[in-house]
Amino acid sequence: MRFHAVLAALASTAAFVRADAADDAQDTVSSASSAASSVVESATAAAGISRPTFTPASIKAPFLEQFTDDWESRWQASHAKKANTDEDWAYVGTWSVEEPTVLKGMEGDKGLVLKDQAAHHAISAKFPKAIDNKGKTLVVQYEVKLQNGLECGGAYMKLLQDNKALHAEEFSNASPYIIMFGPDKCGATNKVHFIFRHKNPKTGEYEEKHLKNTPMARITKTTSLYTLIVTPDQQYEIKIDGESLRNGSLLEDFSPAVNPEKEIDDPKDEKPDDWVDEARIPDPDATKPDDWDEDAPFSVIDEEATKPDDWLDDEPQMIPDPEAEKPEDWDDEEDGDWIAPQVPNPKCIEASGCGEWKPPTKMNPDYKGKWTAPLIDNPAYKGVWAPRKIANPDYFEDKTPANFEPIGAVGFELWTMQNDLLFDNIYIGHSVEDAEKLKAETFDLKLPAEKAQEEAEKPKAEPSKPKSPLDLNFLDDPVTYVREKLDLFITIAKRDPVEAIKFVPEVAGGIGVLAVTVIAVLVGALGSSSAAPSKAQVKDAAQKAKDAAADAKDKVAEGVSTGAEKAQAEVNKRTTRSQDKSSS
Repeated sequence: MRFHAVLAALASTAAFVRADAADDAQDTVSSASSAASSVVESATAAAGISRPTFTPASIKAPFLEQFTDDWESRWQASHAKKANTDEDWAYVGTWSVEEPTVLKGMEGDKGLVLKDQAAHHAISAKFPKAIDNKGKTLVVQYEVKLQNGLECGGAYMKLLQDNKALHAEEFSNASPYIIMFGPDKCGATNKVHFIFRHKNPKTGEYEEKHLKNTPMARITKTTSLYTLIVTPDQQYEIKIDGESLRNGSLLEDFSPAVNPEKEIDDPKDEKPDDWVDEARIPDPDATKPDDWDEDAPFSVIDEEATKPDDWLDDEPQMIPDPEAEKPEDWDDEEDGDWIAPQVPNPKCIEASGCGEWKPPTKMNPDYKGKWTAPLIDNPAYKGVWAPRKIANPDYFEDKTPANFEPIGAVGFELWTMQNDLLFDNIYIGHSVEDAEKLKAETFDLKLPAEKAQEEAEKPKAEPSKPKSPLDLNFLDDPVTYVREKLDLFITIAKRDPVEAIKFVPEVAGGIGVLAVTVIAVLVGALGSSSAAPSKAQVKDAAQKAKDAAADAKDKVAEGVSTGAEKAQAEVNKRTTRSQDKSSS
């Protein structure tokens, strides 16, 4: 009990001892304390995250939607039935305009939220005036917030073709659109769609043109910003969170291509009956050599092989399992005679083999197989046949596919397994600068707050515990360091003091000296009392320990050095002795 009381006193005095025992580490300790305080302050600030307050944007655009209180005057949910399907699907999914419930980044900022999982949703808003981008840049930008993630479903928007039949209550998958843009994910499929419907100037038919190399959608619960820019020079650019991920040409990067081939295969052309398309044929003049034996076997017995000396002719390959026992419930009359299962003969494993020895086979050096004539170039070869080319009767050349037809509305027509998808800050217009300004007033302000909250809500990792006293660092926790190192030193010293000095030199030559000295002084100062010492006694004991350690440290260090020299001498002596025995 007295020894444990002394250890408790040691732990209490470590704070005093540390200052004098590690003067050279004072700056490091101060830096570590400052860093720890900084971390605590950051965590405290994250608990009450400061969020900006929503303010309506100052920019003007052909269509700008921030889902303010009058949003219902612009948006209307569709309750039409899904067209062109065998099943009777209706758009029963509900919509709401509300603030985020996950990682809220801005106070008072509401968005359009898809509320039902595994349901078909459709909603649209008609533009005050149709947007015609002929000869102009088209910019489409909107925010997506996947509050419950996205495992299977879409979060893309459609820019709908302007026509007289554009009725919001009848908006469905069959409603003609001009552009489809945005994220879509299900299983291994993860892409950002960019599809535009192109009108064939000769037939008047529309065909979807799909971007071939699509970027991946960002599946995160923080807000993502998707931007599409199409310029009058037929170029496009896709950005996510302001980062440019794809750019190229409408005339080159889409499938099917905007413009068809000038020439096509003649569908009426047929390959002539006498057309020879075999480039090589067997040499008709070649003959089989007289010594070619087609009947020679592939392998023959190796006549030169000999039976290994350790071959066990009389040993079987398999033997009854000597450890097997007849089951207690085995009935000889009903089950028959019990026979132990067979196991490989262990003698055969150790030897080259068991049983009757037979010489192995080897590949027949005279084997040639079936003779065939060598191939030669076919003198009648005409090449690979292909139908002749004719002018494509459906050919056209549209040099300006970026001149999309007028756009009359924007809509979301979606099915998803996750609910609470939120859409906000929709910009559709002609100004890249205005889209950037809207980004700066909204996305750039809310995203840092969302990420700060996300970081604050992460489970706090428990500090890793050292696996052994050897993993401890004095500067990390001086009290634990002294206590654990001393305990390890004492444990080893009970068996072998010299080994303890060699294995835990810190105790013998440095901090441990102070700890041992403190113990000695405290034992003397406290006498036989088992009560915990007072603060005055602790300070007095620490001062005496410091004074005594100044002299003891040098003596013990000298002892460690001497012990190491003796140990090395013993090693050298044993090495020399071993070498002498080897040479003799």
